[in-house]
Amino acid sequence: MKTTPKHDEQMAKMTFASVYPHYITKVESKGRTKEELHQVIEWLTGFDEKKVQVLIDEQVTFETFFQKAKLNPNAPLIKGVICGYRIEEIETPLTRQIRYLDKLVDELAKGKKMEKILREG
Repeated sequence: MKTTPKHDEQMAKMTFASVYPHYITKVESKGRTKEELHQVIEWLTGFDEKKVQVLIDEQVTFETFFQKAKLNPNAPLIKGVICGYRIEEIETPLTRQIRYLDKLVDELAKGKKMEKILREG
């Protein structure tokens, strides 16, 4: 399933702050913690909890969020389907990066072991 330019633009312009509470709700409702969520975010982006809070306070878009990120070199190992899209087939880099984060949050909520989520073996 290909993304459309309209879909890609909507994703880019969405603020991280608008989605972050949903990430917390999703993982906590499945017995995981905010700290584990932050571990996943930091692994993917290099942002520690303080930096995440700054980006939330600044109401940055996902476009800015990922421009500032230092993406983990193992991020391309994140594969599979999220929201109906096969991650490795998404052509727009920013949309693929956003879906990387969505997939990691999903794996956390589904109870995957942290070393598997963080692609450590």
